[in-house]
Amino acid sequence: MNEKEQLLQIREQIDAIDAQIQALISQRARLAKQVAQIKTQGGQVEAVFYRPEREAQVLRRVIARNDGSLPDQDMARLFREIMSACLALEQPQRVAYLGPEGSYSHAAVLKQFGSFAHPYAVSNIEAVFRAVEAREADYGLVPVENSTEGVVSQTQNALIETPLKVCGEVDLPIHHCLLSQREKPEAIRKVVAHAQALAQCRDWLRNNMAHAELEAVESNARAAQLAQANPEWAAIASEQAAQIYDLNVVEKHIEDNPNNTTKFWVLGHEATQPSGEDKTAMILTVPNRAGALLEALRPFAERGISMARIISRPAQYRTWDYLFFIDILGHQQDAQVCEALEAVAEKSAWFKLLGSYPVSPLK
Repeated sequence: MNEKEQLLQIREQIDAIDAQIQALISQRARLAKQVAQIKTQGGQVEAVFYRPEREAQVLRRVIARNDGSLPDQDMARLFREIMSACLALEQPQRVAYLGPEGSYSHAAVLKQFGSFAHPYAVSNIEAVFRAVEAREADYGLVPVENSTEGVVSQTQNALIETPLKVCGEVDLPIHHCLLSQREKPEAIRKVVAHAQALAQCRDWLRNNMAHAELEAVESNARAAQLAQANPEWAAIASEQAAQIYDLNVVEKHIEDNPNNTTKFWVLGHEATQPSGEDKTAMILTVPNRAGALLEALRPFAERGISMARIISRPAQYRTWDYLFFIDILGHQQDAQVCEALEAVAEKSAWFKLLGSYPVSPLK
């Protein structure tokens, strides 16, 4: 058999497999429609269609049975898109995020919800909370912490007061680009970006753009819009933003830390059920006395519950008092976790449970 005949035979097999894949996806879509009919029968207007724990379980199984022909994360992202398309048949999900289009928050929405979600851009992080609280959006997505620059204070402030629950997490690698209508750095007179992006590229900017003025703006996507309108300006933003706003990528990977990553949280109204691999987030304060924090957290240690994160910040209502933002491993419905949370709440001066959510299978 010559090369042409071999390729023809393989292509015929591929065509047959494609037909099988398409038929199975169509079958899955029909089942998704049946789910929607069941959830809305009887005129239910508050039916919940997006189940983060269910999606996490499906993606974990996809990765577990992957044979390695495709990398685990590539296979998982293919299934993410299939689930996104099927969920849109049940009920399209409107997701508020810090816009405009092309921001890193926008990329995180697509990673978590797939390209069939309806991203809803707002002008600041506080507006994300307001949009979900007012049910202008089904869910919101906000940045929580960056691996280089630390916590996002606007998100922390809003979490203290919001009635919303944390129901998902997204870790997004951040690779900054310098974008401009110009093609060479020396032709650029001003660099605009979100304050966090300027900080994450501090050394690169000092070494390569010392001649340019730096200005912080509300988002990196907004910076790209400004660079589009001002020929001698440049933005720090993503390659996606370069495509959206028709800008040149002057330099890639200008972040000082190549492992630069931002953690985002998904916010919603409903509590998330256990997925089998979860985290629980909370905020607390303790009495201002020696050993108070150790005493408050002891219930976790006594039950073998690990803390994934602890961040402190000054409380605004009283000088030298602190709020502690804590994530633990486990779900609030787990018996040991439930007992520990009750004990911690009793030992705290103030306690707020933010919610439990699945550990994301998507890296």
